[in-house]
Formats: sequence, C-alpha cells, structure tokens
Amino acid sequence: MAAAAQPSTDWHVKENGRDHHTSKFSSKELIVRRGQAFVITFNGVEQPEQTLTFIVETGPKPSKQAKTQATFGISSTVSKDSWSAVLQSTSSHSVSVSISSPPNAVIGRYKLSVQSTSTGSSSPETLGTFVLLFNPWSSGDNVFMPNKAECEEYVLEEFGIIFAGNNYHINSFGWNFGQFQADILNICLSMLDRSLNYRQDPATDVSHRHDPKYLGRVLSAMVNANDDQGVVLGNWSGNYDGGKSPSSWTGSGEILQSWKKSGFKPVRYGQCWVFAAVLTTVLRCLGIPTRPITNFSSAHDADGNLRVDEFYDASGNHLNEGADSVWNFHVWNESWFSRSDLGPSYSGWQILDATPQEESGGIYQCGPASRNAVKEGDVDLDYDCPFVFAEVNADCMYWSYDRATRKKTLLFNKSTVIGQLISTKAVGRDDRIDITSDYKYEEGSKKERDIFKKARKKLGLEDKFDPTAPTPKEIEQKPDISGKFKMAGPLEVGKDLNLILVLKNLQSEVKSVNVNMTAWSTVYTRRPVREIWKDSLSVSLSPEEEKHFPIKISYAEYQQQLTTDNAIEVTALCHVEGGIQVLVQRHIALDNPTIDIQVLGEAKVNEEMDVEVVFTNPIDIEVKDCVLQVEGSDLVRGILKIDVPPLKAKDISSTKFKLTPFETGSKHLLVNFSCDKFADIKAFKTVKVID
Repeated sequence: MAAAAQPSTDWHVKENGRDHHTSKFSSKELIVRRGQAFVITFNGVEQPEQTLTFIVETGPKPSKQAKTQATFGISSTVSKDSWSAVLQSTSSHSVSVSISSPPNAVIGRYKLSVQSTSTGSSSPETLGTFVLLFNPWSSGDNVFMPNKAECEEYVLEEFGIIFAGNNYHINSFGWNFGQFQADILNICLSMLDRSLNYRQDPATDVSHRHDPKYLGRVLSAMVNANDDQGVVLGNWSGNYDGGKSPSSWTGSGEILQSWKKSGFKPVRYGQCWVFAAVLTTVLRCLGIPTRPITNFSSAHDADGNLRVDEFYDASGNHLNEGADSVWNFHVWNESWFSRSDLGPSYSGWQILDATPQEESGGIYQCGPASRNAVKEGDVDLDYDCPFVFAEVNADCMYWSYDRATRKKTLLFNKSTVIGQLISTKAVGRDDRIDITSDYKYEEGSKKERDIFKKARKKLGLEDKFDPTAPTPKEIEQKPDISGKFKMAGPLEVGKDLNLILVLKNLQSEVKSVNVNMTAWSTVYTRRPVREIWKDSLSVSLSPEEEKHFPIKISYAEYQQQLTTDNAIEVTALCHVEGGIQVLVQRHIALDNPTIDIQVLGEAKVNEEMDVEVVFTNPIDIEVKDCVLQVEGSDLVRGILKIDVPPLKAKDISSTKFKLTPFETGSKHLLVNFSCDKFADIKAFKTVKVID
C-alpha cells in the first residue's frame, strides 16, 4: 500500500490577514487573532467525509490542562469558548475548514496537525505553524477596545510622537515603532522565551500567556537589561561611550534587530522614552493596545513615603543626596485591558513602565497599575500603584544641606509641582492631548487632597512617625522675600541664554540679601553633570521693593558642558539676613536648531522619489562630523545613513536622496541629524503615498 502524501496547506494568508487586521506583517506565515475564525485549505488527506481531528499546540510541553493544547473535530457550529472547526467545502482531494480559537486562548506560535481515521494511521500529520495574537476587535477578548479609531492608532499605527522637554517648555519628536517590520514578531516571541519566568518554568509561563496583565508585567521586565539580559541597557550618566546615545535612536526596529543579531546581548543605551517606545512596539505587535505617556515633573519616590526630598548646598548647587529625584519628564506606557482580578471599575488603561527605577517582586518591572486605581488613591491594589501614584502626586521638599555637619534645613515644600501636563499623541492626528485629569483630581482641590490622605492612610504613613519629615514649625515658616527666574530671549542651542532674576521684598522693612547663583548642565532626570557658571550678588531691598537682575550665560560658556538632553538647571540660593533662606530655581530645556524635509514631487508606490533635507548652521563656527539618519516604515527598509560634508558658519547644507515607497497610505519619514556641535536634531514629515 502506498504511503499517504504529506498534506500541503494553503493558509489563505492574504484573505485571513485582511480579516484579522494582520496584513501589515511582512511574513509568509499565517498570523491571526484569537476569538475569530480563519480559513485554511489542505490536501493529501483521503476521504474527508470521514472524521478529521485537529490538534493545536504551543510551548515546550503542550497539555490540555494548561490550555496549551486542544484536540477538536469538525462541528456544525463555532464554539464560543473552545477551539472548533467548521467544514467550508470539500473536493476529491482537498478540504477547506474554518478554525476558531477561544477569545482567551494562549497567544504565540502554534503547530497545527490533522489526524484522519480513514488513513488507518494513528499518527497526526503536521499542516504547519501559525501565530495567534490578542484581538482588540473582538468583544470577548480582555483587550477589546470598542472604538475602532483607537484600535487603528494603538495597535496598527507604526508612527508615534514622544513628548519631552519640561513643564515650562514641551518639545516632541517622532518615533518609528515598526511593529510590522520583518522579524519583529519573532523577536517579540523570543523575548517571552528569554524571560526569567520562562527560564524557571517554561510550561507554566506559556500557559499564562492568555493574560495581558501577565504578559505586560513580564515584558516590562524584559525590555530593560536588568536581571534578565533584556533588550536595552539604561544609562543616565551623560557619557555614552561604548554604545549609542539614547537620544540618537529614531525607532524600535534597529534596537530589537541589534538585540537579536548580537546573540541577545543588551543594546547600549536607553533612557525612559526608549524603554517606553520599545515596549509600545512589542505590545502593539502582540495585539495589546498601547501608547507612550509623558509625565512632566515626574517624581521618583525611592523610599515609598509619597514625598521627594531635594538637597542644595549653601552655594545653591543641587546635590546628589538621597535616592529620591524629580525628573523633568518621564515616559511610561498605558495598555488597554480588563482587570478581572480587581473588578470592572479598574479596567481600561493600565500603566506599565519598563524603565528600571525600583524593584518590584525582586526584579526591575513595573505594573500593570490601573489608572483608575491611581486616580482614586487605591494604592493597595496590584501592581505597583504606590510608585505610580507618587510619580504624579508626591509632595516635594527642598532642603539646604551641609555635608560637613549633616544638618538640613527646610527651604520650602510644595504639593502642586509633581505630575503636570501628562501628555500623549492624539488618535489619528499628530497633536498632543493632555490627560492629567485622568490621573488625578484638580491640583489644590479638596478632592485631590482627600485622595492624597487616603493613599497615605492605605500605605500606613498617617500614623507612623517619620524622623526625616519636616516639623510643623518648619512648614509654617514664611519667607521674607520671593524670587523667580524669567526668560528673556530664545531658548536655543547655539544662542546666549538670557534670564532675569526677579527678587521681591514681602516685608515692610529693608532686607539685605546675599545671593549665590549656579548653572549646571543636567540630564533630563535633573542629575547635575557639569558646572557651567556661577556668580553671587549682594542686594538691599527696600520695603516691598522688586528688583530685576539680568543674567547672561553665553553659548561659549555652556557649549562644551551641555549633555545631549540640552538641559540646564539655574539656581539662586538667597540668604536673607535674619530670615529663612529662599531657593529660586529654573529648569531650562533648550531647543536644537530646526531641520527641514522636502518631498520633491509625488510619492507613488514602487516608484523612486526624491527627498531633500536642509540644515542651516546657526553658529559662528564650522560644524563637522555631520551624519544624517533616515527611517520610515513602508518608505525605507532598515536605516539610511548619509555622511554630510562639514558646514562653515551660517552655511546651508542641502542633502538629497532617493526613496522607493513600497506601501500606499499616509506614511512618516523620520530624520536625525547630528554633528560635533549639535546632537540629534530630529524632524519628521508625513508622506502620502499613492498608487
């Protein structure tokens, strides 16, 4: 008797891809979403009218009990909560079936086999493999998102905008998430198989992969290199030798591809937006709606007391004392899924944070924390709600500290500075939307203070004596003068920095004030890196008098000291005769010069097009070591790097190159220009590609 032919399978990749919103994946393998039928046709199985049994299995030890294996025959209707197959059509040698998975199936790569009792053989024939993803379009899925425009943005959109700068001055840059680029899905699946959970118990780990909160938490650990040789190594030193500066990346694809190519060695280097952008890519790729969120004046409360302490010496220098800090901005993620563990009122957006700040459960991971729980002060709920609550709500204490005597004196405290202008990209538009009110009640309102007290009580902070806290007497002290820095001129790299220190006497008698002023370059976490400038002045203020003191910090003074974050902290510590010290501070985010992208002519699919990038050197010195980096999903495969000749003072450079778009629709071209005087000048351009 002749052996039965090996079945050959038509996976109907195009049709299934269209129905399952997976046609953007550049893969020949079938990629479908759970809880939804897909059609396959196969031949080589004799007498199809006989019973056919299908077997799907995933992971290293498939089992029915763990829901990583299922066996099912042909039935007349689709089963809602188990795998099922419905016959579509048969011919003499081929069978078409519609296979459905349950809406809570484990996601990942499956092997599909078929067994036919008519062949007299009991061993199943392998039809091949397919990948199953989360399905935000299906109402039975934990990640179901009723708004279709939001599904498009938070799962299918490959371009994003990340907001940075500080609360005085927000800037933004484009990012290419690239979740559908070649091999990215495979890299995302291999991230799961390299996690600590998988290494400890592979079968159990795979069986939990039906649950977005489990996967979100595991991936928040895997995106950073701590603990598990994950994807990106963080570096906040200002020195990025031995790797790429965090601000030089323009997309996640290069990072994920580098991680795989190096044999899964952590990619150097990342900071918060890089971790958040890579996590966005991975979760969108797997089908979990996800977006990056920027929180301005973000607290890092290391000791869990809902308070951050900042220390300054007598000269006004910001000291690296204590583990607490306030960042100019911090970027994390929100992912959309239901919380059956907490109840329906805590479903919806969940906060995940892949930046390694504090350990949770012994490793660097954070979330998912329900955004509703954070807003309502329910900090006792899983996972990591106290840390996220502090990021947007902590009270801020500013101290003068003498390192020799270890004596600290409270300068002032504020309960309204942390957690401002919480921002994300709008759906379907390149605009910023403010979602602060989704995280907390109005700053300074009674409700906001009540929620803060509720959180303190839940954390056991109300009744506990805290020896590091200021005394009521210290808190009640009132300063004799007020001060502020006003900007007087452009905030641009390459231009002098002009500020005005405004001091006002609040009393009805003359006040003598000695002022110590400093300016430091910082990274965006406000960690001081290099001193730029210092000065002092003595001033006498008549009763209720206001005086203005112009300050100029020249480009020549700060140019060598600046970090790639273009961030400067200016402080004035005012020693008032007979009164308490007054701290005046200003965090400055400088803008890079602009760069202009022009698309010359129409952009047509599979036809060459010309692009011109124009940069004007704004300074009086030649710039050299100029490099232009270009990327964009469906416009450029990989990354285009172009060396640009040196540019004399005030010169204009025009760089032309050709692209061939390979998909129609609205696409984004991202450019990054660097030279010895300016780091990472970014711009993006929307390109409408037509047939």
